[in-house]
Amino acid sequence: MAVRGAIQLRPFMWEMIPDYRLGHMSGRSSGFRDSWLAQRAAVMAGSGGCCAEVYSCIFDYNTPRIALIKSRKVGLLNRVIQLLILAYVIGWVFVWEKGYQDFDSVVSSVTLKVKGVAVTNTSDLGYRIWDVADYVLPAQQENAFFVMTNLILTPNQTQGRCPELPDTSTVCISDQNCTLDYVGTHSNGVQTGRCVAYDKSVKTCEVKAWCPVENDTTVPKPAFLRAAENFTVLIKNNIWYPKFNFSKRNILQNISAEYLKNCVYDREKHPFCPIFRLGSLVEEAGESFKDMAVLGGVMGIQISWNCDLDKKHTYCVPKYSIRRLDNREFDHNVSPGYNFRFAKYYKDSNDVESRTLMKIYGIRFDILVFGTAGKFDIIPTMINIGSGVALLGVVSK
Repeated sequence: MAVRGAIQLRPFMWEMIPDYRLGHMSGRSSGFRDSWLAQRAAVMAGSGGCCAEVYSCIFDYNTPRIALIKSRKVGLLNRVIQLLILAYVIGWVFVWEKGYQDFDSVVSSVTLKVKGVAVTNTSDLGYRIWDVADYVLPAQQENAFFVMTNLILTPNQTQGRCPELPDTSTVCISDQNCTLDYVGTHSNGVQTGRCVAYDKSVKTCEVKAWCPVENDTTVPKPAFLRAAENFTVLIKNNIWYPKFNFSKRNILQNISAEYLKNCVYDREKHPFCPIFRLGSLVEEAGESFKDMAVLGGVMGIQISWNCDLDKKHTYCVPKYSIRRLDNREFDHNVSPGYNFRFAKYYKDSNDVESRTLMKIYGIRFDILVFGTAGKFDIIPTMINIGSGVALLGVVSK
C-alpha cells in the first residue's frame, strides 16, 4: 500500500518540473515524457484535479516564444511604428495636451457698473437728461446688463374703453364683426362687442384696456438714445480654481487706480483694461451700433481664463472676445432685435390711476466666463507614461 501511494504521488511531484526541461533531462526518453503527461492528465481528471490545477496556476510561470525575423522591410516597419507611437506620446499627449497635468474648470463671479449721460429733446418728453438709473433696466442682472437705446412712449394711459389698434383681426364695419369678451393673441384688451371709429377712415372693435392703446407700428429711426454708444461699463471678474486653491481677478496687480480712471479697452493698446466703451464692443463684433440701436440685440462678452499654473501666476491673464449672439438673417428677418415693455404708474389728486407705457428697445450684454487651469500631477503623468509603454510593448511583440 505504501508503494502504491508513492506511485500515485509521483505525477503530482513532477508538476514542479517545467515542460521545457522534461525533454532535456538526461537519461529520459520521449516515451518517459509521454508517460508522465498521461499520468498528469489522469491525476487532473481525478479527485485531486482541482488542487493540482490551483497549485499549477500559483507556481507555474509561462514566457512567450520570441522569433527573430531577419527582414529589412519588417524591421523598418517596426521601427517606424515605434517612432510614430513615441511621437504621439511625447508630442501630442505630453506637449500639446499636457498629459502631465491635472486640470480644473473655472468658478466665476461677475459684477458690472455702467456709466454715461445722454440728452434728448422730444415733443413727448421735452428736454431731458438720461443717466444710469434711467436707461439700465433692470438695475441688476446675473452676469448681464441691459442698456436702453430706443423707445416708443405712450403717456397718460388710464383704464377705460377705446378703439383697438387696426389690424386684420380688429378692423370692422359694424358691431356684428366684433365679439363680446373676445381676447386675441395680440389684443391690447377685451372686446366690448362694439365697432367704433379709430380715426376718420378706419373703424375697429372697441376694447376695455389701458387707453389710448399703444401704437408700435413705427419704430423711431434713428434710435432715441443713439448716444448710448459712448457709455462705458466696468467689468469686474473674479475667478477661482478650487482644485488648486488658486484665485485671481481681471483687474491685474499692475493696474493702478490712476490707470483705471483713464483707460478704455483696446485690443492692441489696452488689452487688459476692464472698462469697455459700448460702441467699441459692438464694432469689435463687426456690427454697427447705429443700426443695432434701433431694434436692439444681444451681445456676448467672452472672458477666457486658460492658465498653466506650472508657470508664474502673472502669466494667468484674461482674454476678451466679443460677438453678437442674436445673429440676424437678412433673408429671414422675422422678429428681430430685443425689446420689452415697462410702465411707470401714478395717481392724481382724485385717486385715479394712470401710467406711462414704454416699449423699450436696447442691447443686452451677456458676460460669458470660461476656462481651465492645469498643474503638474504625478498620477496623470504615470498613467500616460504607462499607456505609452504599453503601446510600445504591443508593437515589440
